[in-house]
Amino acid sequence: MNKFKTALLSGTFLSVAVLAACDSDIDVDELDEDDLNVGDSDAGDDEADDSDGDASSNGDSSQLQIGTGSTGGTYYALGQEMANVISDNADGVTVNAVSTGASNENIARVHNGDLDLGMTVHIPALDALEGAGDFEGQGEFDQFGYMGYIYPETNQIAVRADSGIESIEDLEGMRVNLGPPNSASQSASLMILEAYGMTEDDIEVYEEGFGDGAGMLQDGNIDATFGLLGLPADNITELDSQIDIELLSIDEEALDTIEANSMYERIVIPADTYEFLEEDVNAIAAYAVLIGSNETIDEDLGYEITKALYENAGSITHNQGEHMEDTDNLLLGNEGLPMHPGAERYFEEAGLLN
Repeated sequence: MNKFKTALLSGTFLSVAVLAACDSDIDVDELDEDDLNVGDSDAGDDEADDSDGDASSNGDSSQLQIGTGSTGGTYYALGQEMANVISDNADGVTVNAVSTGASNENIARVHNGDLDLGMTVHIPALDALEGAGDFEGQGEFDQFGYMGYIYPETNQIAVRADSGIESIEDLEGMRVNLGPPNSASQSASLMILEAYGMTEDDIEVYEEGFGDGAGMLQDGNIDATFGLLGLPADNITELDSQIDIELLSIDEEALDTIEANSMYERIVIPADTYEFLEEDVNAIAAYAVLIGSNETIDEDLGYEITKALYENAGSITHNQGEHMEDTDNLLLGNEGLPMHPGAERYFEEAGLLN
């Protein structure tokens, strides 16, 4: 078993509506103050009122924003705690967690300097550098650096146990939530459908975060919801407490197709991951990583952020936080990505880089 799979199993856009500066067609929403969740440090509450939201300095203090994901997803809950940890342990730094469309939006906005930090799956980050995948035709998005590993992301497909849906083929003609537009979750969902010879034209598409999708499944408004989630995922456990659910498994032929045409790898979700599972489930997985802006975060600040987060990750209560405590994992997902100079200095100091 390679290191990728071992790591996976062992823990088992803002100031404008379009990123014009990047000639991007990736739309972004206006920032709403209600989307900000200020770190718990005393300085944060006082200084956030005077901040314009950029990574600007007020005296010796830096006001930063970290892009997370939809409010019902892992990124949002975990990102809030990461923001708090950095705010509490990096002198003069306050980090606000912002709800976004997740990976692709975070990459574009960090590149453009509208966000300082962002959570993303490592695969779209690689695509962004080359103008490939969802970034094809948008130019290169390269003004960011890798700042560390967060946790393994696993695609999970939930259906109601009484729906009669037993396989991914059965989703044809169904109401299916694929994840937010321009998100890695949606990209992975479409890739899975493609491996079965289907496109979004073969289903009734919904584009919500997993939290909203779970609520829609619970209410009977959709038939299935996809999500790139931690393993185990609190969202899945909570949904199962409300209704009886099942997870759809990806068959071997489709897994072969996905691995041959992407950087995702197969993973087995063991039956004991969730109480409702009666057998193992085949899925695909990637890495969630932290990226930082090369424009708004200099080397010294990047060093302080990285040090504060990874040396205090043990105070994170979210169950995915445990992955950031294992120093052997802290560079997972960095291959092919530029390292932020501040993070590079910290990882060298910690003996993780030569």
